[in-house]
Amino acid sequence: MGPVRPWGYVYVGCAALAALFCVAPVPELPVPWWAVALLAVLYAGCEQVPRCSLVGRHAPDGMGTFFPVLLAGAFLLPPPAAALVPLPGALLARVDGRPARLRRTWRAAQLALAVWAASRVHWSLGGHDAVVGARFPYALLPAGAAVVAFCLALTALDGGILALAEGVPAHTAWRGLFLRSLAPVTVHGLAGLMMAVLWRSTYGPVAALLVLLPMYVSCWVFAQYHRERAAHQATIRALVQAVDIKDGYTRGHSERVGQASMMIARELGMDDERVEVLRFAGILHDVGKLGVPTRLLRKDGPLTPEERRIIELHPEYGHEMVRGIGFLDEARSAILHHHERLDGSGYPYGLTGDRIPECARVVAVADAFDAMTSTRSYRRARPVAAALDELRRCAGSQFDPAMVGAFVRALARHGWHPVVTADEERREEARDARARGNVPPPALPVAGRPAGRGPGGGGA
Repeated sequence: MGPVRPWGYVYVGCAALAALFCVAPVPELPVPWWAVALLAVLYAGCEQVPRCSLVGRHAPDGMGTFFPVLLAGAFLLPPPAAALVPLPGALLARVDGRPARLRRTWRAAQLALAVWAASRVHWSLGGHDAVVGARFPYALLPAGAAVVAFCLALTALDGGILALAEGVPAHTAWRGLFLRSLAPVTVHGLAGLMMAVLWRSTYGPVAALLVLLPMYVSCWVFAQYHRERAAHQATIRALVQAVDIKDGYTRGHSERVGQASMMIARELGMDDERVEVLRFAGILHDVGKLGVPTRLLRKDGPLTPEERRIIELHPEYGHEMVRGIGFLDEARSAILHHHERLDGSGYPYGLTGDRIPECARVVAVADAFDAMTSTRSYRRARPVAAALDELRRCAGSQFDPAMVGAFVRALARHGWHPVVTADEERREEARDARARGNVPPPALPVAGRPAGRGPGGGGA
């Protein structure tokens, strides 16, 4: 949950009132309070897992949300009592951002409503009797329905908070939330069902708690993965910031090329791992500029042939710089070959056609598109439509037609929404001021070949 809008407070308040309404019948029910207390304490302890030194203090938020405990409560307890289980842990959990009290209240209300919905569906389908009698495989049916209800409740509430509290458009606020949560919650639901069955067996709650051991191990593994990924991101940010400082006129270019490369990769149907590799490749494609003299990168006039040859070395510089960074993998070939052209007139090796690595052909299109649609010191930006026309014109000679087609389709479906920083806005204002001073702009460049500058889509 990001910065909260006024309607967000109203939404959280309504969710809290709904949660209170769900737990209101508890005094009238025969509730096993010892079970409620044990599950609540267990869940609260699981919420503190991210603070444990064994897991790591930098574990992602929400990693301590042990849905198996909550779903076990939904399978074991009446709905109003099950809704009490997440409250202590959610109200005491660590939160990032302010107002902390509102965020804790939201989390507690959200989980209470989701657990209540899951328990209500489970009990209405006879799931409690199936758990007590260990009636398999029938017990899987109400448990599965409870998991779906749990996911639906979380999806509905999450989409609402995104739309009202954070201002996300209503037509996108709920998109993909249910499908992304269904698979992991289903796994947690199976663990919760195992806990519930063991709890009701002759072995009792102690045996049920053993189910959490593999969950804790998986939590620890996930934390290590998250920390490694965070280290990768920090490495990339440091390299990109160094390039941006050296060549201020292209600041933000690397991130936008990474974004466009990711759009092309997804349109081509690449798996998530390769999409991430293409994003890294796009972000780091110009890292070799660190080896190019700053005076050449910031030169306002045309480059001499000797200066152009020096700048054309930046792909090789970049490839050497990231050679020892193992996680970049395929991205290294994109860094080395993103200025190759299908007709063999590119550099550094003059490769042709399919001899150019696929990832390099993706980044070449993304790089040229952003170069044409970004304002630079030596010319103003082209409209997106004009840039796409130029990409189509150069498809088959400079760019891979398949990559151009994929990018055109992706833009038609999603549009182009690059992140523009305040620094970029200030630079554009300065350029406008220079233009009002009758400074003649250079000729409009061909895609990937800025006039009077270095070759390549990034205006190298």
